[in-house]
Amino acid sequence: MSARELVLAEARGWIGTPYQHQASLKGVGCDCLGLVRGVWRALGGAEITPPPYRPDWAELGQGEPLLAGLASVLIPLEPATARPGDVLVFRMARGVPAKHCAILSEEGTRMIHAYWGRACVETWLGAWWRPRLAAAFSFPEHV
Repeated sequence: MSARELVLAEARGWIGTPYQHQASLKGVGCDCLGLVRGVWRALGGAEITPPPYRPDWAELGQGEPLLAGLASVLIPLEPATARPGDVLVFRMARGVPAKHCAILSEEGTRMIHAYWGRACVETWLGAWWRPRLAAAFSFPEHV
């Protein structure tokens, strides 16, 4: 199985995990960053422990802590070149830091992410999400 197939298999195993802010436990609870952290761990990566963050941190904060944190362990790439198994990062409004991440599951059409108030789901990467795409990252081939 390729690294991308491993990422997707692991991410799909998280589908149905309830949304829980700051959590990262498959089947128990996760937020969008917790999903990426859990997939990273399953691939053999060292635990990523972000500092505590409020649900509205991006609306109140400055800088790009999510992008900087992901860039410290993943490989940045042009969003237009993202392929299934890559991490997508979204800016929810103009002028605020990027705050939401997902794993691209089908070429340009679907993504897996932890959806606030619901669970980890696989959804369409539709017209609402596309203009908000701010960055993309790839998991290293060998963790």
